[in-house]
Amino acid sequence: MLFALNFVHPVLMWVLLGLMLYSGYLGFKASQIRKVSAEERKQMVPLRYGPRHAQLGAVILGLTLLGAAGGMGATFLKNGKLIIGPHLFVGLGVAVLVIATASLGPSLLKGKDWARSLHITLNGLVLVLFGWQAISGITIVQKLLSSVAAPTATGT
Repeated sequence: MLFALNFVHPVLMWVLLGLMLYSGYLGFKASQIRKVSAEERKQMVPLRYGPRHAQLGAVILGLTLLGAAGGMGATFLKNGKLIIGPHLFVGLGVAVLVIATASLGPSLLKGKDWARSLHITLNGLVLVLFGWQAISGITIVQKLLSSVAAPTATGT
């Protein structure tokens, strides 16, 4: 397998972490619209925080699933098997939580407070777990790099 393909998953996941943080910011700004004065609301509504948050959520859902499948695929192609461990299980958990939070969309659009609370809670958990994934992924990337940098025995 082409060595550079090993880095598509980590780069995609770091981009995804940035998108998740930005989406959280947009969601926070959208929630503020409900709490401000009518004059402030008139200024904030045209900035479309809520619609941008929802659109980005769909992108995050797709990239999360693509990243999970791609990471497992790259691992299998490189090793001939999946490496069963915390990085795999937490990654699958993150994917499930992203699906769960996306499934709350219809209830969020209806203004259900329970859905909003659950959405925020699940996404907070996603960020904590995904942050851990990013850190544990750095260790995996370092192992990949060291396997290439390790001196090989020559017949001299």
